[in-house]
Amino acid sequence: MVNAATVPEIAARLTGETSGVAVRLTSDRELHRLNRAYAGEDHATDVLSFAGDEAHLGDIAISWPATERQALEHGHPETAELALLSVHGLLHLLGWDHATSEERREMTRLTRAALKVSGIRLASGRL
Repeated sequence: MVNAATVPEIAARLTGETSGVAVRLTSDRELHRLNRAYAGEDHATDVLSFAGDEAHLGDIAISWPATERQALEHGHPETAELALLSVHGLLHLLGWDHATSEERREMTRLTRAALKVSGIRLASGRL
């Protein structure tokens, strides 16, 4: 995620010289519990973001089993899928969303840019 901060739009939303993000790799069960408790959604998801304050942008929870499944499904390394989910969570922490088609296009564009500067290649068709 460090290289993602070099994408101009992302850099513009970072506060101060340093910003911290905590990333937790956990289970589908934990993501289901968190999704139900904080988003009112009664199902597991692959990634959730929780806003922080000041120098701590927030926390990102990622389901490792979902990471493994999605990497296998799309035919790229688990590290690539983990990078994708991490960037996705970071973009949410910085205020981006994907509720509309326009927002989805913008998040996809920023995700691709962040992964590119990090040297991460996803399987064709993943985004």
